[in-house]
Amino acid sequence: MIQALKNDKIIDQLGGRFQLTALIQRRLVQLLHGGRPMVDDKGLTLMELVVREIEEGKIKPKAPTNEDDFDDDL
Repeated sequence: MIQALKNDKIIDQLGGRFQLTALIQRRLVQLLHGGRPMVDDKGLTLMELVVREIEEGKIKPKAPTNEDDFDDDL
C-alpha cells in the first residue's frame, strides 16, 4: 500500500477523500493516454507516481471557474 494514503495529510490537503479520488483518477487517465510524468518515475507504479505528484504539489484539483461548469439538469 502507498504510505502517503495511510495518513490524512494528503486527504486534508485536497479537501477530502472524494477530491483525492477524483484527482487520482483524472491523472491516471492522462498518464494512460500518453501524459508525461512530472516526477521521476523510475521503479514506481502509476498509482505511486500520481500520489507522489500530488504530494510534491505538481498537480492540484481543478476548481470550477464559473457557473457554466455546473450541470443545471440536476
